[in-house]
Formats: sequence, C-alpha cells, structure tokens
Amino acid sequence: MSVQKEITRENNERNILKAAEEIFAQYGFRGATTDLIAKQAGLPKANIHYYYKTKELLYRAVLERVLDEWSEAAKVFEQYEEPKVALTKYIESKMKFSRSRPYASKVWANEVLHGADAVSGFLKTSVKTWLNDRNQLLQKWIYDKKIKPVDPTAFFYMIWAATQHYADFDHQIVILNDGLPYSDEEYQQKIKQLTELILGSVGLD
Repeated sequence: MSVQKEITRENNERNILKAAEEIFAQYGFRGATTDLIAKQAGLPKANIHYYYKTKELLYRAVLERVLDEWSEAAKVFEQYEEPKVALTKYIESKMKFSRSRPYASKVWANEVLHGADAVSGFLKTSVKTWLNDRNQLLQKWIYDKKIKPVDPTAFFYMIWAATQHYADFDHQIVILNDGLPYSDEEYQQKIKQLTELILGSVGLD
C-alpha cells in the first residue's frame, strides 16, 4: 500500500469513528444506522462498509477506542510514584477527555446502562485487571501512610463518576448554568475544585 493510500485510509477510519461516536451517542446502537454515520462522516455508505463490514464491528471499534484512550490517560500511575502527582494527572486527563470527547463517554455509558453486552469482555479482562492493579497500588500507598485508608474500588468509582459526569450529563450542566456551557476558564476551575475534593478525601490536601 502506498504512503498516500495509507494516509487516506487512516483519515477515513478516523473520520468514520468520530462520526460513529456521535451517532451512537445520540441514537444508541439500535437507533443508529450506517446511513446516518455516513452522512455525519461525509462519506458514501459503501465506504463505511469497506472499513467496517457490519454496524456491530463499527460499534465495537468505537468502544475499544474509548477504552484505549482511557487506558492511555491511566498510564500516569506508571509514570509518577507520588500519589498526589499521579492522582492529579489522572483526574485532569479524565476531565479533559470529558471536555473534548463527550460523545465517547456517552457511548460507553449508554452501553453499560443497557446491559454492557458489547463491553462485558473488556470489563471482565482489561478493565478488571487494570482496576485490580491500581487497587494494589492504593493499598501500598495506604500501607506506606502516603494516603488515608480508603476502599480502593469505591475511590476509583468516585473518580469515574465525578469526571465522566461532565460528559454524560453535559446537557443538564448547561441547563443548570443558565443555558451556557462552561468557558475554558470555568472548566479549569471545575478541574481544580474536583481535584482538591478527591485528593482531600484521602488526606492529600
């Protein structure tokens, strides 16, 4: 494959996944169609089926992409040893993802709310392994008296719920903010406040 064809392929796949993310978030798996996705992507429907033979395969590709990017954000736990730095970076990454990719978070939330059939494999393997490893890390921090005792799983659930709220419930946030989305400055303030609250809950004031 030529370099130009490879670039075209990558651009088309990226465009399709972005469009699919938005359509699946708005209509759910059943309501979404490849026609809608093609229109959103600005591509012929045949192009969608060229890269993804079925809607199911495209849906799973969108979900895998979300999980991959969340996993990328979680690498801070391998890069930073001190809990305050690692947790701050993680919360910031999750909040920035919710800001820039609200549809991605909504697709995942919708899937879980409807039984998690398509992501159960991910949850039972990669997500569970990741959570178990991070739980052990938190237990070590607790043992070393770097953070206050806390149920590690509940702690991560709290982070996920708080950070993903800004994507999954963005319409509610806008309504409660007098019909206006947060400015970049306001959103940075939310990140700062949320980080302080979460760190404070484990004694990292």
